[in-house]
Amino acid sequence: MSDKVVLELLSLEKSLGLKKTNKYSTQGDKQVPVLQTNNGPNLIGLTTIAAHLVQEAQQKQLLGNTAEEKAIVQQWLEYRVTQIDGHRGKDETRTVLKDLNQYLEDKVYLAGDDFTLADILVYYGLHPVMTELAVQEKEKYVNVSRWFNHIQHYPGIRQHLPPVVVLKNRLYTSVH
Repeated sequence: MSDKVVLELLSLEKSLGLKKTNKYSTQGDKQVPVLQTNNGPNLIGLTTIAAHLVQEAQQKQLLGNTAEEKAIVQQWLEYRVTQIDGHRGKDETRTVLKDLNQYLEDKVYLAGDDFTLADILVYYGLHPVMTELAVQEKEKYVNVSRWFNHIQHYPGIRQHLPPVVVLKNRLYTSVH
């Protein structure tokens, strides 16, 4: 997990337009990311560091514009760490995809009408899952696939990750 998360943070820095690269390490059994700051205490945890980078880049809109949007962004950042990173197998992964698919049924972005940090970090968290899904499974989670494809094509987001092919048209229908 540690190398993956450090790559995510470096990609986030780049997509935010931050010029200097921060120094990262990990700590503990779960390899929690740590941002080593020059003038203050170290920052610990993926979402804490990511929110700090957004503030540093002066792109506060990525944290939400209204109190409600800010809360929803926080909710999805927490979901990334507790549900997506914390899943324990295929059954839990299916539950995450099913819940997310239902939530995204009438949404373009996770926190409303605007692209936010929640979209970036949930995209990074789901990338390995979406890479492993067969075409039929991607079609089963059509809203997640639509959202995922949209985010992976957002300028500057995918960077170090290989593109995931998501079919836009169903080639067959399932019989119930």
